[in-house]
Amino acid sequence: MSESTTDFRGRPIVAVTGLGVVSSLGEGVEANWSSLTAGRSGIHRINRFPIDNLRTTIAGTVDFIEVEPSISVSRSHAMARSAGTEAIRMAGLDASDFGGRLFLAAPPVELEWADRFALDAADGDAPADAGYDRLIELARQHPSPATYDNTRFGRISELLADELGVRGLPVTLSTACASGATAIQLGVEAIRRGECERALAIGTDGSVTAEALIRFSLLSALSTHNDMPEKASKPFSGDRDGFVMAEGAGALVLESLESAKARGATILGVIHGCGEKADDFHRTRSKPDGSPIIATIRAGLADAGLEPSDIDYINAHGTSTPENDRMEATSLEAVFGEALRSTPISSNKSMIGHTLTAAGAIEAVFSILTMRDGLMPPTINYDNPDPAIPLDTVPNAARRGEVRAVLSNSFGFGGQNVCLVLGREPRP
Repeated sequence: MSESTTDFRGRPIVAVTGLGVVSSLGEGVEANWSSLTAGRSGIHRINRFPIDNLRTTIAGTVDFIEVEPSISVSRSHAMARSAGTEAIRMAGLDASDFGGRLFLAAPPVELEWADRFALDAADGDAPADAGYDRLIELARQHPSPATYDNTRFGRISELLADELGVRGLPVTLSTACASGATAIQLGVEAIRRGECERALAIGTDGSVTAEALIRFSLLSALSTHNDMPEKASKPFSGDRDGFVMAEGAGALVLESLESAKARGATILGVIHGCGEKADDFHRTRSKPDGSPIIATIRAGLADAGLEPSDIDYINAHGTSTPENDRMEATSLEAVFGEALRSTPISSNKSMIGHTLTAAGAIEAVFSILTMRDGLMPPTINYDNPDPAIPLDTVPNAARRGEVRAVLSNSFGFGGQNVCLVLGREPRP
């Protein structure tokens, strides 16, 4: 392998040759990018299911892709297929015979309400306080291939493997809100180890349901600014009150730079480094001193062989929750120092909402586009700055500027932290 296709540690440089995305802003890279850089919001009032008595009645649902049956697994699969197909075609490859590995970030699965009602109806003597254990027992007594498929964690990757023609056993993972970035990390590591020349990393999540909204509401994690949906997600603002659930999918074709050059592929960007650290402090809260997040950022920079001063733009995790935004800003300041105040940092979630399992992949796609066009998306709804976290949030309007390297952050419940360092081109 020639020196020009390896990094400073002698590892294969991992290039990005294809991108695909679906979000509440639309389907496809260019449709999403034009809306994102224009500062448009995809957050709206929920119309897919009844919202009576819900504290939060808004979300970034993807309603323009119809699926049958209308369940989370079907939506997650449809969006993953759309984004994956777009990415493979952009890479100049056969969308039915990709030929590389698949790493899929998908949301956890469970019995959907339609399945629960059907099982409940199968037992005419159901007790008034019937619970989940009883439903599991009924599922054993009344086996249904459809219910079985809809509750298998690997079902989506199994379908995608057949549809897109991937090789080897597809990997499905769920590391909470860091999942999309983890999928990219696994693809990068597989290429670096020489296990494959090409990988498809996808993050997808179509799990906005009434039950999911109730669960996050019980954690006091969701915004309740229902009267103006497009204004509800306001990362880093002083009046932020929670995140907005959303749906979407992001896909990246990753391949060794040597392989990409050999077939004349267009290089959209490179993955310089990946950092991953765990936080065992609390199921939903970060360690107060921020040390796991700080360690994750430093690990990503070290893996890339870069210094904080080399980062031109930060794609923030920026969920719009009071604690998360504060912890992210505090941790970044510990790494970047005073330079953080002049380093542009914005949150895509201000426009598309929090796509949960898909977030890291979608935001990596947008990070590559930021470098491609030299255009940093804004943080919209930034009208009341928080004096405790002074940042250059690229407020309310996109900004032109040369961007050669991006730090993209993903921090999830359960202490899952992943930071990606992406570059416009290979380092000399």
